Amino acid sequence: MSARIHALSISGFLLLLTLAALPLAASPGGTAIAGIVVDPAGTPQMGATIQIFPEGLLNQSPVRLLTDEHGRFSTAGLPAGFYSIKATLAGFLPAMEQHIRVDGKQAALLQIVLGSLFSSFAELRQTNQKSAPDDWTWVLRTSAATRSVLRWQDASIPLDETAPQSEAGSSDADHGRMMVTSGADRPGSIADMPNSPATAFIYDLSLKSEGQLLMAGQFSYEDAMSSVAMASEWLPTSEAGAGPSTSVLVRESRLTPQGPIFRGLRLSHEDGLAIGDRVSVRYGAELLMAGFNGTTTALRPHAEMAVQIASTWRTSLIVATRPWQDGGVQSAWQSAADMLDAFPTLLVRNGQPDFENGLHEELSVDHTLSPRTDISAAVYHDSATHTAVIGRSANAIGPDFLQSYLSEAFAYDGGNLDSSGARLAFRQKFSDNLTAAVVYAYAGALAPDGSTVPGDLRSELTMRYFQSVATRASAKLPRFGTEFSAGYKWLNGPAVSRQDAYGESLYNLDPYLSMQIRQPLPSSFPCHMELQADVGNLLAQGYVSIATSDGAVVLVPSYRYIRGGVSIQF
Repeated sequence: MSARIHALSISGFLLLLTLAALPLAASPGGTAIAGIVVDPAGTPQMGATIQIFPEGLLNQSPVRLLTDEHGRFSTAGLPAGFYSIKATLAGFLPAMEQHIRVDGKQAALLQIVLGSLFSSFAELRQTNQKSAPDDWTWVLRTSAATRSVLRWQDASIPLDETAPQSEAGSSDADHGRMMVTSGADRPGSIADMPNSPATAFIYDLSLKSEGQLLMAGQFSYEDAMSSVAMASEWLPTSEAGAGPSTSVLVRESRLTPQGPIFRGLRLSHEDGLAIGDRVSVRYGAELLMAGFNGTTTALRPHAEMAVQIASTWRTSLIVATRPWQDGGVQSAWQSAADMLDAFPTLLVRNGQPDFENGLHEELSVDHTLSPRTDISAAVYHDSATHTAVIGRSANAIGPDFLQSYLSEAFAYDGGNLDSSGARLAFRQKFSDNLTAAVVYAYAGALAPDGSTVPGDLRSELTMRYFQSVATRASAKLPRFGTEFSAGYKWLNGPAVSRQDAYGESLYNLDPYLSMQIRQPLPSSFPCHMELQADVGNLLAQGYVSIATSDGAVVLVPSYRYIRGGVSIQF
């Protein structure tokens, strides 16, 4: 075995010498990166995809290359700095080389070895070593979410959990997913999926180096009331949250057999750019149009600027009308699935429809305490002219109460909200399969004013400040593949609208107790099947009863729901 390793080392050295003779179309300063991709036996691999990322320029689109028939690749004209190089090829595990220096004086020459799952196991058996706990590292993404992404590093072959290869059953070929679910995670909003059985599909049309086009659709039918949605998303870089993206969503819902009908259109585009090697900017906008007993239109921009102060310190300035959809960590498929439910809550006021709105301004500072721990602090300001209040009532009790028709839930325009707040978040990875976060927030939300004289609901609501403490833990059972996460957010008073809605989206939190379960199923078919269950406000906490001139209502900051189904990927 030692003779084989020695022979491979000599072979690798000779390959590197060969690279020195590669014809590089380099700039006069020689700012180039060149290399060769081989398998564990030293055989050059043709057609491997090479992505070159500038380190420190987050959200910057990578340079993409393909290896030639000799396994070689080269690029030139790169600015001086440090780069990361990711190599992928069907049938092999992805490999990444980091901190490759380009100094403008000489070309950087590399040999990248693509390992297989069997070669990785063989290496562990030969060395009789286990991966050290410190091989786990946090990777902070520059996005409004600033969520941490886990990366496991084994020698020179890192495995990134957010890579497309990490999804079970995925491949370089065109593929699809079908989901059958029952229930909605946002009862009361007729602009989104109704609270009834629904079938959805996603078709992933991979265009190789040209990008990725995802087509998605959803259909729900119950008691002659139907809802249909069609969406598409274009990802030139094939990675959600890592480059430009453009999406289109249309939905039509017939709310009763005789009407009315909701029709909505959503167009969105997001992109980013780098300014120097420490500053990155992310920006985007969405156009919303809806028809429901009238029409409404809204154009809503959002932007973020992040500055890398030091290797463990970063600050971000955010101005947005909504949280970023991708959160910086999800796959392209999950991004397409979420897009089907991307309309804001539809409201009706004085007989005219309008979407829930809001403007969020935030200044945050993130600090990495260790490879397993990070802390974030933020101050922010929230304002809105149409604040969604969700409740339930057995009857339609007024023209401003928009009933969901398939349940007792309704959406109500609570009016203006103006609040300043602060947030402190701590995140810790305890083991390979257990992570947790704790979030404290102080901010305002709508609440009952305590009046004993019934009036219209809007006049009985006022803005009050609340404290909240939330925690969320995620775990995975390696033997069974079960993924489980649970969160709980405590409020020190009866709020009827969201307190720190932006922070809840960042850390995937809901008021009170919520849970998510994903269970892969064994199958002899050439597909991946998974049971899914999402539960919100399981203990039915936080309900507030109010007597109004239109009747008694129950308001809930987080509606109780159970949504379950099965996902089939092929």
